[in-house]
Amino acid sequence: MSSEVSTSSLNDIMFFLMLFFLIMSTMVAPSIIKVNLPKSEAGKAVSKKNITLAIDSNAICYLNNKKVEFDQIGAQLGTFASKDTSQQPTVVIEASRNLQFQKIVDLMGVVSKNKFKMAFGTTNK
Repeated sequence: MSSEVSTSSLNDIMFFLMLFFLIMSTMVAPSIIKVNLPKSEAGKAVSKKNITLAIDSNAICYLNNKKVEFDQIGAQLGTFASKDTSQQPTVVIEASRNLQFQKIVDLMGVVSKNKFKMAFGTTNK
């Protein structure tokens, strides 16, 4: 007499577990910041000019090397806005390495409200 273990129902159980984890993984939305990264093609000239938004370790902001108050950045960026979003300049955020990250996130919020694309850099200021 030989004994057998029936494993035919294990396939169904594994399928339902896989389906459950697949559905649950799509429902989890991690807290992330979406950034549009700049693209380039070889031999293609870029006609639009970048806007430099620098912030030093004392949280003093500079827009294209001109000192500007934080609450005025949105209005100042509005002067650079183009009606054609494909020609919208990219805002390059240059932050001091000693700056609190919250200040950078606040700047990103102002830039994204004005519908500009962003790129990041660091300075030694």
